[in-house]
Amino acid sequence: MADRYPPSAFHFEVYVDDLDPDEGSMGFQEVSGLTATVGTMTYEEGGENRFVHRLPERVTYENLVLKRGVLKGSALIGWFKRAVEAYQFEPRGVLVTLLNEEHDPLESWSVINAYPVKWSISSFDAEKNEVAVETVELAFQYFRRMEV
Repeated sequence: MADRYPPSAFHFEVYVDDLDPDEGSMGFQEVSGLTATVGTMTYEEGGENRFVHRLPERVTYENLVLKRGVLKGSALIGWFKRAVEAYQFEPRGVLVTLLNEEHDPLESWSVINAYPVKWSISSFDAEKNEVAVETVELAFQYFRRMEV
C-alpha cells in the first residue's frame, strides 16, 4: 500500500558519475530545477473562430540548481573549474534521490549528460552570521524519474 503522506523534502542525496562521493563533495543543502515543460504551438484553423488548436511540441528542461556550503578542494570543484575556467566540458550523469527516515530511496531522478553552466558564490556580509554558499547550475539533455 502506498504511503498516505508525502515524504519530507529535506532528506536527499546527490551523486555525480565518476566523482568520489566519499570526499563529502555531494552534500547539498538544496536541489531545484527538476522541471520538464511540454511546449505548445498554436494552429489557427480556417473557418473555425471559436478556438485555436494547441498542439504539443518538444519538451524543455530548466537547469538543475545545486546549493551547498563552500568546500575546498573537492573533485566536484575540479569539474566546475575545468568547465568554467578551461572551457573543458565533461558531461556526467547526476542522480538525485529522495530518502525516507531509514535512509532508503523513495524516488530517484536520473539527469542525463549534465555539465556546469553557472557557478556563483553568495555575498559576504560582515553583519550577518551565515554560511558561505556556492550555487552551481547544470544544463542537461533530459531527466527520468526512476523506479525504486
